Amino acid sequence: MELRIEGIGDDLGPAKIVLLHEPRAGLRAAVVVDNVARGPAIGGVRMAPDVTVNEVARLARAMTFKNAAAGLAHGGGKAGIVADPATEPAIKERLVRTFARMIRELTDYIPGPDMGTDETCMGWVADEIGRVVGLPRALGGIPLDEIGATGFGLAVAAEVAAPQAGVSLDGARVVIQGFGAVGRHAARFLGERGAKLVAASDSRGAIVHPEGLDVAALDGHKRSGEPVATFPGGKPIERDDLVAVACDVWIPAARPDVLTEETVARLQTKLVLQGANIPATAGAEEWMHAHGILSLPDFIANAGGVICAAVEYHGGTESQAMATIEEKIRANTREVLERAGKAGLLPRRAAVEMAEARVREAMAYRRP
Repeated sequence: MELRIEGIGDDLGPAKIVLLHEPRAGLRAAVVVDNVARGPAIGGVRMAPDVTVNEVARLARAMTFKNAAAGLAHGGGKAGIVADPATEPAIKERLVRTFARMIRELTDYIPGPDMGTDETCMGWVADEIGRVVGLPRALGGIPLDEIGATGFGLAVAAEVAAPQAGVSLDGARVVIQGFGAVGRHAARFLGERGAKLVAASDSRGAIVHPEGLDVAALDGHKRSGEPVATFPGGKPIERDDLVAVACDVWIPAARPDVLTEETVARLQTKLVLQGANIPATAGAEEWMHAHGILSLPDFIANAGGVICAAVEYHGGTESQAMATIEEKIRANTREVLERAGKAGLLPRRAAVEMAEARVREAMAYRRP
């Protein structure tokens, strides 16, 4: 794990950066608790072979803003485990359990599932330390990946943002970069609103079908362990060419920085819904704004998962979680777009100002 911390740190945080190393278990990991003014930090545990401290710190700040924007009584944090999430199940369990034991005393951080981890992993964490969100249903949790909490929130955000982008969801062409835990549910919920999935990708390739892919069949194909590129209902394309597929809604739902100054000019869309965390660089966001593409920031559009997690943590039900996701994301999307429109700001700038004001108001109540 690279240990450089570039451009990280201001008066909001991080409050803590904790590096973990347990050679016997093969664990290398980092936890960043960014800000806890609103309460203990909630943030997912990411597992990837190339995750860095910088990435974790950036994601932790995004969680601070996401939780504040959603009106949750929680701050932001994030963790990263350096490992291949497709490793042998026994090795993965050992890594996650070791990680959990090593953060037992880090009580201002509440872990949850993220890219590379799931409800099963959170069950292991619960068994070790009891402090966790995103538990399996069998353990009394609300399995946010199973019910598609983040994908549902993206569909709600799309309902609010689409008219401003000049898009009708009924018949809208959707492209999803990252047909996984978030992307497949976003495709399903948008399909219920009349949209059609015309292209999708995963880490092994991409597929396109201008008339629309069968989302349920593609989901089943993917769940069987097959890459999307081998799905018989479409034409395989190079993964990097997905950005250039003509559509109305383009959803990055995988890794950070997939839209950069070098790639963004290939976009042929009207609305970008940021399903992943920090999927676009600052330069890419500026380019989209200058070229009439409405890009809804990650911590506004993809907050469904953490809203669900917070409802679970405080003893709520699945139906309460879904209702809360709809209420908060609908209101926040509308407020951000109104702020951006009135002040002529990039949507991200408007969203950051809204979230930062909420964090600073909470910080004013804290002891110096």
